Amino acid sequence: MTHDLDTDIAILGGGIAGLWLFRRLSSLGYSTLLLENGTLGGGQTIKSQGIIHGGTKYALSGSLTSASECIAGMPQRWQACLAGNGEVDLSAATVLSPHHYMWSSAGLGSKLTTFFASKALRGRVDQLKPKQYPAFFQDPAFRGTLYQLKEFVLDVPSVVSALVEGLEDRTLAVDWNHSQIHSDADGKINSITMEHKGQRTTLRARRYVFTAGAGTADLIQRWGVEGPQMQLRPLHMGMVRVPGAHPLFAHCIGTSTVPRLTITSHPDGDGNWIWYIGGEPAETGVKRDRHEQIAVCQQELHQLMPWIDFAAAEWGTLRVDRAEPRQSNLLRPDAAYCKNLYNSIVTWPTKLALAPNLSDEVLKQLQQQGVKPQTPQPAAASALPHPLIGKPFWHEAFA
Repeated sequence: MTHDLDTDIAILGGGIAGLWLFRRLSSLGYSTLLLENGTLGGGQTIKSQGIIHGGTKYALSGSLTSASECIAGMPQRWQACLAGNGEVDLSAATVLSPHHYMWSSAGLGSKLTTFFASKALRGRVDQLKPKQYPAFFQDPAFRGTLYQLKEFVLDVPSVVSALVEGLEDRTLAVDWNHSQIHSDADGKINSITMEHKGQRTTLRARRYVFTAGAGTADLIQRWGVEGPQMQLRPLHMGMVRVPGAHPLFAHCIGTSTVPRLTITSHPDGDGNWIWYIGGEPAETGVKRDRHEQIAVCQQELHQLMPWIDFAAAEWGTLRVDRAEPRQSNLLRPDAAYCKNLYNSIVTWPTKLALAPNLSDEVLKQLQQQGVKPQTPQPAAASALPHPLIGKPFWHEAFA
């Protein structure tokens, strides 16, 4: 059996970048199909901490950086979407915490304290009084200063579900080991052919957008052209499940320009919270094995949270590769990346929160190239196999 599909835009990759773009293009009337070889959101997206931040953690040097300025407007755009009146509808998504916090484990340096109180961060950071502290910080043993950030934390699987809702029949499960990207002598993609259980599907699009994160380099290689180079910046995240503990959503400030800890909390389905630990331990823990990484996380949490009883805690780790456009010295890119390549667009969002920014850049490229909605949505796509939504990684973390 054969299927021929013609569409305006083919999106290759179902992470946060591809899904946000998929939803936005569909709402603008573009005929759009999304190809995913695994599960929707199942890679870097679902392994993120779900923080929609405005760049405050990039300002720990005591000054605003390019990265902090690029991302400053993202919380407001996401909030509009969560309220159901933004560029995409995320009203069905779950907010785990309406605020993210920042606390000092000891006295902050005067420069940083002054900066947090400056006009530059007005509207982004509020110092809290003890009576305003969330439940986790209410213990008398807590020492330090607590700030409330104009940021929030989302349940990422629920965001993925909201973005794909109603568009499931336009998503296609693809096995790249049994599929081919065909191009002409000029490098332009002619079509993509996919094989599945004796069925052959030929997909033709006016534009192809690569949003596959870590998989983008492999897809460009399969395409057979010289494209943008990718870098991977690895992390070794920590996890701990403490029965009965309050959820925690906060950065702990140390002496580095990287947070000493960044912790978010995620429900395990049994009434407990899993603390997901990033920040400096995740950055420096890449060379540590699982047992060494757990030991470092245990030491940090015991020191910073002496009022928490970790006797019944379960510990785990997770390795994550952040896929980004290559930078000198493997530095972190400041903004989402979008580059036109023949009749295609290669992208990396670099951060979960920057998905709207990436869609802006893709739309700008399409407008400059005069690509407007034109092709009817192919009905045959609904009869083809569709990818599932990725499950939270912590389901297997403590096995």
